Amino acid sequence: MERRASPPGRRGHSSGRAGRTGTPSFNATAHTKAAKVFDRTSILMNLYSRANEQDPMTNKSRPKVVIVGAGFGGLTAARRIARLPVQVTVVDRKNHHTFQPLLYQVATAGLSPGEIAAPIRWILRSHSNVEVLLEEVVDFNLEQKKVITKEQVLEYDFLIIASGATHAYFGHDEWEPLAPGLKTIEDALEIRRRVLLAFELAERQNEPQNDHQNKTAGGQTGLPLQFAVIGGGPTGVELAGTLAEIAHHAMNHEFRNIDPRQTRILLIEGGPRVLAAYSEELSRKAEDQLRRLGVEVRTSHMVTRIEPGAVWVGDEKIAAPVILWAAGVAASPLGRKLGVPIDRAGRVLVQPDLSIPGHPKVFVIGDLAALNDENGKMLPGVAPVAIQQGDWVADTIARDLENQPRRNFRYHDKGSLATIGRAAAVAQFGKFELSGYLAWLAWLFIHILFLIGFRNRLIVMIQWAWSYLTYERGARLITGSDELLGWPQPQGNGGATGVSPVHPGADARLSASTSDAAAVTVTPPPH
Repeated sequence: MERRASPPGRRGHSSGRAGRTGTPSFNATAHTKAAKVFDRTSILMNLYSRANEQDPMTNKSRPKVVIVGAGFGGLTAARRIARLPVQVTVVDRKNHHTFQPLLYQVATAGLSPGEIAAPIRWILRSHSNVEVLLEEVVDFNLEQKKVITKEQVLEYDFLIIASGATHAYFGHDEWEPLAPGLKTIEDALEIRRRVLLAFELAERQNEPQNDHQNKTAGGQTGLPLQFAVIGGGPTGVELAGTLAEIAHHAMNHEFRNIDPRQTRILLIEGGPRVLAAYSEELSRKAEDQLRRLGVEVRTSHMVTRIEPGAVWVGDEKIAAPVILWAAGVAASPLGRKLGVPIDRAGRVLVQPDLSIPGHPKVFVIGDLAALNDENGKMLPGVAPVAIQQGDWVADTIARDLENQPRRNFRYHDKGSLATIGRAAAVAQFGKFELSGYLAWLAWLFIHILFLIGFRNRLIVMIQWAWSYLTYERGARLITGSDELLGWPQPQGNGGATGVSPVHPGADARLSASTSDAAAVTVTPPPH
């Protein structure tokens, strides 16, 4: 590689002294980085050219790479590995990839499912060496290098497990039907059904008996409709803020027997502050923005019980026909099938190169992987981590095929953003922090940029612009059952119900915010 000297008269292009020949020496750090980039690029180009030279009919003789899960990590790995001379099989229980950061928009009727999801086959359609299977993996045989699904057995040379995470109810799985979480399209549609149905049932049940009754947003005169969101991490904050916008603006003037503006949104948090992963200053600003949107934020309180139509905070019973769970996540159960060490959340304790102990050609990435960063802090379960890990594993496989040494994974934190509501958000880029309108604009731009497909980007941008101008929610459709679990039923005594919400003036001890991974503290089940 030829070195070019700096032009005469230009300064600042070399941090070292000139050599005897008069040619400026190169910055050592920059040269090392450039060499690594060149080395990595040359490996990929060499393998890519070899892949193109091979006949597609010889795919069966190529190394087989099986990828379990088509989330951010799995899909990133599949796209990169497809450039190599290998045969790739992507296995997922769904036929689509979901852009999870915008699931709350579907849950709150802002977007339709098709605007944040795309078929996996369509995404990978240009790669002839990639096969997509709509299957569910149930087990592994690592000694024989086999992946066992419900219908067949797949052999592999390299295995990447990126099956993600699910809801964690801290030993209280019976709470799940009462307080749905938000991880899939199906979850979002169920939350949307419950939220919209609550208003419709309140309208139907609140028929005035005389002209002197006051309009409320509840199922009876004098008591407001209440929503409880458990967990003050990004998902809980997004749900609570958007629910407040729906109740106080989007549905205004549409009902005759209720006033949606009287709806109470409670955000219940077991920790001392919302958005615990952010700085204390941003957490405080996020809470202030939530309160301005009309959300009642209650922190440092423990949820001890959930029943149909009510949530218990300590000894206090809070009536809420709609309860949403955003308090924590647990790793996919597939991690336990590997027979390797896992942490308390079920995440696999991976090696520094993202492989698992004893099986160097089996990798675990994304929410299922447990790995500390350079400072000894556990990597968060967010999309940027999964994307970088998927890219890294693809590079590792490329190095293995070229008999090159592996490198340990290093996460580059490019910042974090969390939206709170209309023109309200927080952003943290290292030591640089933003809040309010500018952070919200940054959040909008980045999420539109990372959506898959130009059509989705364009539609989402138009929908958001229209919603910003008009407060309208474009997907307010109730599908499925018209019954709401826990809805208070009239008792025949002039409209009284069997469940009474907490009055605004009551001295109720509640909490209202936390992070997704540690949203609420609950009493552990007895052993």
